[in-house]
Amino acid sequence: MSRSFGLTADVVSYLASVNPPEHPALAACRAATAALGGVSRMQISAEQGAFMQLLLRLMNAKRAVEVGVFTGYSALATALALQEQHGAEAHLLACDVSAEWTDLAKPHWTAAGVAGVIDLQIAPAMDTLNARIAAGEAGSYDFAFIDADKTSYPAYYEACLTLLRSGGLMAFDNVLWSGAVADATVTDADTQALRSIAVIARDDRRVRAAMVAVGDGLLLCRKE
Repeated sequence: MSRSFGLTADVVSYLASVNPPEHPALAACRAATAALGGVSRMQISAEQGAFMQLLLRLMNAKRAVEVGVFTGYSALATALALQEQHGAEAHLLACDVSAEWTDLAKPHWTAAGVAGVIDLQIAPAMDTLNARIAAGEAGSYDFAFIDADKTSYPAYYEACLTLLRSGGLMAFDNVLWSGAVADATVTDADTQALRSIAVIARDDRRVRAAMVAVGDGLLLCRKE
């Protein structure tokens, strides 16, 4: 089962008991993904989903982008919050390259009644993001969640920053990388990219950024 980095099973159970109950479709999606075995670690934790939904409600978000869908839990959590606030006007642009994984997501989206909210694009994410920018959608999104190939995080940062309105929020997942980012002996490309995006956000005057130890680390960047 996916859970936040460094938390014991007892703490995860406690969080589940005091957080609002998961929507039944979210619980079903999480259980189905857990049954896949070790790959299920790519799914965000339930407590991270609850945190992201709270952020979306605080922002009164209507339009969002997701880069990296996997089996659809985070997209479902996002779509539910968007639809709760804006009904048929809610929109989630979901980018992934895998029809295999995202096909597993679709029944849960349908069960939750949000399939019409989610615009799934199976293509390299940068192609999709650049096409939306070219189509005049810059500045029209409230929120972006990025949970995909780590070496592309800087490119996703720039594209999503362009798509966001002023006051919009980007959230980059896995920025603690199970603690590897704090270990100077770890120098693989993914870890280096995660260190780089943290510094980029810290020093970028176009955003206000904070890294929080939710899930496997979330880097939050609010567009000025």
